[in-house]
Amino acid sequence: MTSLNTLRPFPSMQRGLPRLAMIATSLGCALAVGLSVAAPAPATPAPTGGGTIRADDAAPAGWAAVGSGTNGGAGAPAANTYEVNTLAGLKAALANHGEPSAPKVVYVRGTIDGNQAPDGRILGEQDYASGYDITKYMSCFGPEGRVWSDQTFDYCKKQRQLRQTGSNNMKRQIEISIPSNTTLVGADGGAGFVGANIVILNASNVVIRNLSIEAPVDFFTTWSPDDGDGAWNARFDAVSSVTSHHVWIDHVQFSDGRFPDAEAPMGFRGKPANRHDGLLDLKDGTDFVTVSNSRLSNHDKTMLLGSGDEHVDKDGGKLHVTYIGNLFENIQQRGPRVRFGEVHVVNNYFVGSTDNPDYPMISEGQGGHSYFLGAGYESRIFSERNAFEYTGPGADQSVMVSSYNGNRFSDTGSWFNGAEADLNAIARASFDHHRAQALAEAEETGTIAPDWTGWDFTTDVGWNPADAYAYKAFTTPAAVKNHALQFTGPGVLRVQR
Repeated sequence: MTSLNTLRPFPSMQRGLPRLAMIATSLGCALAVGLSVAAPAPATPAPTGGGTIRADDAAPAGWAAVGSGTNGGAGAPAANTYEVNTLAGLKAALANHGEPSAPKVVYVRGTIDGNQAPDGRILGEQDYASGYDITKYMSCFGPEGRVWSDQTFDYCKKQRQLRQTGSNNMKRQIEISIPSNTTLVGADGGAGFVGANIVILNASNVVIRNLSIEAPVDFFTTWSPDDGDGAWNARFDAVSSVTSHHVWIDHVQFSDGRFPDAEAPMGFRGKPANRHDGLLDLKDGTDFVTVSNSRLSNHDKTMLLGSGDEHVDKDGGKLHVTYIGNLFENIQQRGPRVRFGEVHVVNNYFVGSTDNPDYPMISEGQGGHSYFLGAGYESRIFSERNAFEYTGPGADQSVMVSSYNGNRFSDTGSWFNGAEADLNAIARASFDHHRAQALAEAEETGTIAPDWTGWDFTTDVGWNPADAYAYKAFTTPAAVKNHALQFTGPGVLRVQR
């Protein structure tokens, strides 16, 4: 048997079952996308693979199935089909014999560490920037963390330089760029990534499936005293899409894994430093994306769509995204937070509690900032038959949706703790509350109120997913929950080659 420590073309052959096999049940054709789904009318293909993952699979539903569709490396010749288990092998496979945009299929076996050097060592903070010390870095902002000065201590200028140098060195090491026409798939249920920053940059037709992805730890996270009341801003997402289109992410598990922020070095005001950025961010004109049957858990800033209210030139008319049949658990915020996009959130199961020891969700209604769905500037979210479970002392329905300058939101048929819920009323109340705050602040400071304060809340989002693609949603909270708990994440479908 050829060693998996080297890059090699992988012959087409049948392999055995991973730890769990997908079984046809009363879910019917929910084998591939978590829902009984047809592609855009009039075509009505059979479910993808009948419980298997194949290299030629295409996104069967959602925005990724619209237009040219999304099938990644489908049709790749044997010479462009690889199995890898090291970072060097993966990068060589993605380079694809000097033709990175040609169709290719890359099977990942085992765990690939983004911090793995060519000699096999796992790099850490001091390898990237010898002498950097986060405690010294923080001391240069003064005792309350308000203002940086190189003169606070004699080491401050050096710490500032080391932090930037370390961050840049780390970026060069851990960033994995996924080119067009790529299928990246776990060879079995145990495959995945730790410490890697996977970026889909200026690419199209990308499929990522059957993988566990642990969010990278940013050793050089930045303290931003002017970000609200002060915030840590890490640099590296687990996966991000930048100016790309037609992306399908399916049966993937995202989390902080071994490194919860609760165990990070202590930051300002008695709170740990946040060393993670997003789990799955889509920005800068990313378009036509489906995220299906995946698990996103134990994380703070989970998913961002659109990186700023001012980016209408990049994001306006883009960010068409479908989230279908996923599990969101203990995510604290951004499940997702949307700007500009036409976003369909259907049959997802959202779970959180006020007393989780590492990732407590404290809702807006309780004076906190946690929420599941975030309606941002010029967003148009079509929410449909999602199930929310939120428990613990003080748990209330406001956690389901918060408005962040977004006035257009529509929900149909969702549930809170098993009972019918009125998300539209909650979104309206949140928008009205934030608008009143913004108007009062503008009057107090003598400044011009932002444009969105002149808008009224509406449930008319101006589009309907049924006009873009055909689908059929689960109609009970029990079905949504069962699917999320039993049929999401890696290792559920059999990988056939």
